[in-house]
Amino acid sequence: MPSASTILIVGASRGLGAAMAAGFLGRGWNVIGTVRAGPRTELHDLAEKHPGCVGIETLDINEAGQIADLRGRLAGKALDILFVNAGTTTHDQRVRVGDVATEEFVRVMVTNALGPMRVIEALQDLVPADGMIGAMSSGQGSIANNETGMREVYRGSKAALNMFMRSFAAREVAHPRAMLALAPGWIRTDLGGPDAPFTIEESVPLLVDLLIAKRGVPGLQYLDRFGQAVPW
Repeated sequence: MPSASTILIVGASRGLGAAMAAGFLGRGWNVIGTVRAGPRTELHDLAEKHPGCVGIETLDINEAGQIADLRGRLAGKALDILFVNAGTTTHDQRVRVGDVATEEFVRVMVTNALGPMRVIEALQDLVPADGMIGAMSSGQGSIANNETGMREVYRGSKAALNMFMRSFAAREVAHPRAMLALAPGWIRTDLGGPDAPFTIEESVPLLVDLLIAKRGVPGLQYLDRFGQAVPW
């Protein structure tokens, strides 16, 4: 029998990342997930329920040395999908960009834009030509759709991620692979908050199916969870 496909989800300790890991396991995939050093996570619970199908790696996406170490540990592995889910926002989501503390601005930009691209740059050679490289963006990263403002630093970080993904895709045009900037919608998680209209349970199956469906389709796309294009 053919071996199961493998996805690496960077940022899989809880919330959307852990739920996506469960979704891929339910579709017969193997999952490698990263967590930050610390207490037991939802991913550890999944590993117990699915022995032999879940690998857990420790990674702080903001630490370049840890990304290099992860690349070394994964040497020789093939990743059918590499998906970077890690993300954060400002402590006060109403803060204007001109008022945000420099340290806070740097933290959000590094976590949401620089860190994901460092991971993609470091691990992209583990993804075969018919694989997928993706990152969790946001509809709020759309410059064209921004007519309300608010969450300015978060918006800026996701717009930066989108731009960096386009730059990466432009560099890889001679060897195109499937690439996806995914806008999942406003989902009820620790990051999304309790007022978000969509639940993890109704959203994650759409995200998982979309990633699988777009694997092997060359070129970068910026899509919502229904597979519809989001304006850059």
